[in-house]
Amino acid sequence: MNRLAGVTSPYLLQHADNPVDWWPWSPEAFEEARRRDVPVLLSVGYSACHWCHVMAHESFEDEATAAVMNERFVNIKVDREERPDVDAVYMEAVQAATGQGGWPMTVFLTPDAEPFYFGTYFPPEPRHGLASFRQVLDGVGQAWAERRGEVAEVAKKIVGDLAGRELPYGDTRPPGEGELAQALLGLTREYDAAHGGFGSAPKFPPSMVIEFLLRHYARTGAEGALQMAVDTCERMARGGIYDQLGGGFARYSVDREWVVPHFEKMLYDNALLCRAYAHLWRATGSEFARQVALETADFMVRELRTNEGGFASALDADSEDAEGRHVEGAYYVWTPAQLREVLGDADAEQAMRYYGVTEEGTFEEGASVLQLPQSDEVFDAEWVAGVRRRLSAARDERPAPGRDDKVVAAWNGLAIAALAETGAYFGRPDLVEAAVAAGDLLVRLHLDPLARITRTSKDGTAGTNAGVLEDYADVAEGFLALASVTGEGVWLEFAGFLLDHVLDQFTDPESGALYDTAADAEQLIRRPQDPTDNATPSGWSAAAGALLSYAAQTGSEPHRTAAERALGVVRSIGPRVPRFIGHGLAVAEALLDGPREVAVVGEIGGELHRTALLGTAPGAVVAAGRPGSGELPLLADRPLVDGSPAAYVCRNFTCDRPVTDPEALATALGGGR
Repeated sequence: MNRLAGVTSPYLLQHADNPVDWWPWSPEAFEEARRRDVPVLLSVGYSACHWCHVMAHESFEDEATAAVMNERFVNIKVDREERPDVDAVYMEAVQAATGQGGWPMTVFLTPDAEPFYFGTYFPPEPRHGLASFRQVLDGVGQAWAERRGEVAEVAKKIVGDLAGRELPYGDTRPPGEGELAQALLGLTREYDAAHGGFGSAPKFPPSMVIEFLLRHYARTGAEGALQMAVDTCERMARGGIYDQLGGGFARYSVDREWVVPHFEKMLYDNALLCRAYAHLWRATGSEFARQVALETADFMVRELRTNEGGFASALDADSEDAEGRHVEGAYYVWTPAQLREVLGDADAEQAMRYYGVTEEGTFEEGASVLQLPQSDEVFDAEWVAGVRRRLSAARDERPAPGRDDKVVAAWNGLAIAALAETGAYFGRPDLVEAAVAAGDLLVRLHLDPLARITRTSKDGTAGTNAGVLEDYADVAEGFLALASVTGEGVWLEFAGFLLDHVLDQFTDPESGALYDTAADAEQLIRRPQDPTDNATPSGWSAAAGALLSYAAQTGSEPHRTAAERALGVVRSIGPRVPRFIGHGLAVAEALLDGPREVAVVGEIGGELHRTALLGTAPGAVVAAGRPGSGELPLLADRPLVDGSPAAYVCRNFTCDRPVTDPEALATALGGGR
């Protein structure tokens, strides 16, 4: 019996009609494996994963393969986005055993949840050196039946090895000038000067590293840091990884030139990049950065917003092409013939040059991904806008990619922060309103009376999985941004509730190290703990950033101390692998700068308030409100100056004289346009 019909995960629901007797992750599934004396087949993926869909179609929808799975195993299907803790624990085992990992992830476990055999995608027939999935099933089943003692020994050894991989955390001192300079040097060595970004193919948008580079430039004036950020952002936004018609970024580029993306669009990527481009505009005044930030924000609101006011997780990479085939990128790519059909011959020829469309194609089967290649040719802006409208209208007639409507708390926190700031910077109250609505949904649906977070919801129904560290940290970050932009103290209060849970449930009281799951969460074979960034900021460094900002807003010494201790890991890792701890480095920049505390007494949304928000001082916090309002602690005992709105700037327990002139405030905060 397939038991996935009643779940809230769109990914699991995609498998509800499989002939496989799937179980969701649950104690009952492991009890069933013990009762039957069979191993567990754990399959982990997510809704927008292309190869997850391929393996499902090839194997999980196949009656004969499903019969073998049902006879020999208890089969558990996990959505990695709902259970990042389960994914992290077993992915670590896969990577330790095979040297690589990815999704779909296929792991065979004992009934005690101990892993003993690993893989990712397995084809239906042997190919490219991979055994077929049926061969794997037969081999594992035979080993379980005939060599049980050997299997148990392997499983115990793997669990023991994982326990021995505990993170060494011997330093509670945050990084200083020297470590951040070393990190910048390390990034310079890995920088791709020809194409922007870091390393070679595949290339992922380095949004967290860009934030570090911008903050480092703001604090030190290092032009090289700014140049890496500027060039990388321009190359990405001119490439095929950016949707030139609808805005928003794909997951990553398969090549180093940013031309061909993996076409899935994730909420977290777009939230992080929207904020990065908004901050780039704040630092440089780049009109191109402004355009990309706004288009990305509009994409999130238009394409990912749910009926309840939250934001869906992703758009699939795949959709139907003109022949009805379900293929990757079909919604986004164009052939010359398709351009001619929509635009006519003359405009199509010009559009091919403008968008880099070739007769040979830059993708597959003669199709091209739209990009904006560097060119000496000048194109009329009105003509470009008209062509874009016509192509967008034609694309709207194509079958759209599927949407994963699951609302993930952490990713919505990232979106709230991005939309609140972007709306405030560019005079777009609708974006701020969208951020507030998402915040309201999280409070209403994802927080219980004790402010504990449920990780996901769908269609207004909360899921059953507890939030992990990144949920508490990223939602707190979003709420802190709302407090700064709206002047409403309730958001600061909610952030404080969440961060108190971080102190109580996720922090090692002896070392200050952070864990990804709460102390009272379900106990897995190991308690996951990873300070390095992946597609999103690690929960560890996100928590450090939120704790630091909250301490600056409230003067709370315990929260600041916790942030400083958590940043000790950045002191160790940052100089060695800066690409993988960019958010931690960005938080460390804020700590070195203070961060500065800005209290704006006067009209919320007025010129002084906007100038404060546009300051580039790393991690500066802003509180705005009317005198005596009592909404935010930084406003206490801060009067108007001669009846005029005033800004008070403090740093490291020292305050400057209040200013009433926006230009003087901009100078004090290192920016403002």
